[in-house]
Amino acid sequence: MNPNLHFDFLVNKDTNSIKVVREFRADLAVVWDAWTKPELLDVWWAPKPYRTKTKSMDFRVGGSWLYAMVSPEDLYHWCKAEYEKIEDKKNFSGRDAFCDEDGNVDAAFPRARFANVFREDGETTTVSITIVYDDLSDLEKVIQMGFQEGLSKALDNLDRYLAAQFRLRGENKKDQVPRVCSYLNFPGNTEEAFLFYRAVFQSEFGGKGIQRFGDLPADADRPPIDDVLKKMVLHIELPITGGHVLMGTDAPKEMGFTLTQGNNMNICIEPETRMEANRLFESLSAGGNIVMPMQDMPWDAWFGMFTDKFGINWMINFQIKNGQ
Repeated sequence: MNPNLHFDFLVNKDTNSIKVVREFRADLAVVWDAWTKPELLDVWWAPKPYRTKTKSMDFRVGGSWLYAMVSPEDLYHWCKAEYEKIEDKKNFSGRDAFCDEDGNVDAAFPRARFANVFREDGETTTVSITIVYDDLSDLEKVIQMGFQEGLSKALDNLDRYLAAQFRLRGENKKDQVPRVCSYLNFPGNTEEAFLFYRAVFQSEFGGKGIQRFGDLPADADRPPIDDVLKKMVLHIELPITGGHVLMGTDAPKEMGFTLTQGNNMNICIEPETRMEANRLFESLSAGGNIVMPMQDMPWDAWFGMFTDKFGINWMINFQIKNGQ
C-alpha cells in the first residue's frame, strides 16, 4: 500500500464492530465500479494466493453477490453479500455470510451487517467500511481467522493491478521530446495485432520490444502475476507512417476490463513539461469524464486519463526525468 494514503483498521469490542477507512488515489467512479462490478471484484477481492470467482451478482436493493474464495488447492469457500440499501456512488449496505454453492447460509460461521460509504476528495476517494457482528464471540472469531490481514491485502490488490500494465512504460522513452501516440487496448491478442501491424508498416518494435506481465520484477509489495496473465503484453511500441507511434497493451477480462469498440483506443499525448501536461488535461477534459486525475505513477510519470465531452478517450503522460 502507498504509505501516503490513509488506512485505518479499528476494532470496537463494546459495539461488536470493525471500522475500516481506506483511501484510494483514483476518482469516485473508478473506485465505485471496483466495488460493484463482478469482473473487477474477481480481480482484487481475494488476498493472494486465493482468488475470487463470482457465480452470480445482482447489484440492486434485494439482490446479492454469490462468490467463492478459491484456494491454491482449488478448494471453494462460498460467501454471499445481500444488498439492502444502495445510493449510487455514495454508499451501499446489507448482510454477508458464509454459505454453500447455492447461497444457503452456513449458520456455523458468523454473519455481519456491513455499510460502505464512498467520499471523493480531490484526487482521492475514501471508502469507510463498518462491519457489525451479532455478538462479541463472532467478532473475535473473525479476527482470529485473519480477517484484518486478509482484507488489508485485498484492498492493496486493486491499486497494484491497475499500475502493473504501465509499470515499464518509462523504460521505452528516455527523453522529454513531446510526441503524440495512439494507445490501443486488446482483450488478450495484442501480440497478434502488432505482428500484423509490423508486417503492414514494415517497421520494427521500439524500446525493449514486446514486454509481458511475466517480465515484471519480483516485488514483495505486489501480489504475484496470475499464470494466465504472464504471457500477455504489458507494453509494446511500433513506429508507423510519418513518425507516428502505436502503443498497445492487453486489457483482459481477468484484470477487470470490459473492452468494446470505442473504448479500446486512446490518444496519448506526451508533452515536454509538467505545466503543459496540466494545461492540456484541464482544457481537454472540461465538460468530459475524468477516468484518472493527473497523478504520480509507478513508471516515473505524471499521468491522467479522461474522455472528452465529444466521447474521445485521451491519456496525458509527462515522463519525469531528474525529479522534474
